[in-house]
Amino acid sequence: MNRTVSLLIALAISVASLIGAESFVSGQTIGFGSAISQTLPKIVKIVGSGGTRGLEAYQSGVLVSADGHVLTTWSYVLDTSVITLTTYDGYKHEANLVGFDPRLDIAILKIPVTESLHFNIDNVSTIQAGDRVLAFSNLYNVATGNEPVSIQQGFISSVSKLSAVRGVWQSPYQGKAFLLDAMTNNPGATGGAVTDRSGNLIALIGKELRDERTKSWLNYGIPIENLRESIRSIIDGEKQGTTSATDVLSKGPTEPMTLGLMGVSLVPDIVKRTPPYVDRVASGSPAARVGLLADDLIIEVDGVMTPSTADVKQRLRSIDRDASVSLTAQRGNKFLEFTLRLGQ
Repeated sequence: MNRTVSLLIALAISVASLIGAESFVSGQTIGFGSAISQTLPKIVKIVGSGGTRGLEAYQSGVLVSADGHVLTTWSYVLDTSVITLTTYDGYKHEANLVGFDPRLDIAILKIPVTESLHFNIDNVSTIQAGDRVLAFSNLYNVATGNEPVSIQQGFISSVSKLSAVRGVWQSPYQGKAFLLDAMTNNPGATGGAVTDRSGNLIALIGKELRDERTKSWLNYGIPIENLRESIRSIIDGEKQGTTSATDVLSKGPTEPMTLGLMGVSLVPDIVKRTPPYVDRVASGSPAARVGLLADDLIIEVDGVMTPSTADVKQRLRSIDRDASVSLTAQRGNKFLEFTLRLGQ
């Protein structure tokens, strides 16, 4: 089934019909109206960067706090200084990137609202293969204003680790996943919600994944139980990768480490939160000796998340140039650890 057909199916399941719909499952009549009406206000539409190759500039997100924190997938769409987020009422907000966890492929955004309707990520829902679910997302950028996002219904076809699913799936996340029979693997759907029949958030719709050998697409959701700890850490500031300027000036060494001493040049810092991709590694430098390469993405410096080039530089200012520096970098779908020291 191609993407055009899946779009027609999603649109055919209109919000009006679903709100009044009932399904017959295992001898019971189950209504979806309550789950849909309470879920729609918690889904947001995200517009950001379209990348350098004309990629889609939109995706979906879910509100996870009354203070306007939004959970979504970490992607090129967020690689921009202006991220626009549209809530259920049609209002557009400029969102800030709070932090991200590339190992789980998630990010947290923040919009200036209070007392917003949101999912309770602490809710525990026992879900298993064969259970009926609903998927909410702005697939194909169908909803641009106050239109409701698209809704799909389906079943959990199986529960498995992505690393164990037949095929080659290029994703940093290889953990537990809910495989769905709903066609969720469409442009813009990533970051949307998978809920149970009661409207509890059970999974985040994952990025588009395609097996290049078989040309097949994977419809899946990442269980919230696997994301809960990281979500809390990002919201609480533990993975923001920032250190206050006051701390750096008052507690930093007199001769700090710098990118130049390491032999590293990052991509030009042209937007507010430019991701810290390595642009060049000087031949024979400490960074070259440990194996750091151009196009590596530095995600941690000495165990602290560094979402931007500014965060990398700021973190280095708190490290003495005579001390060893540990770096965590993402190269493709792999995470690599490096430890370098000047003079070695």
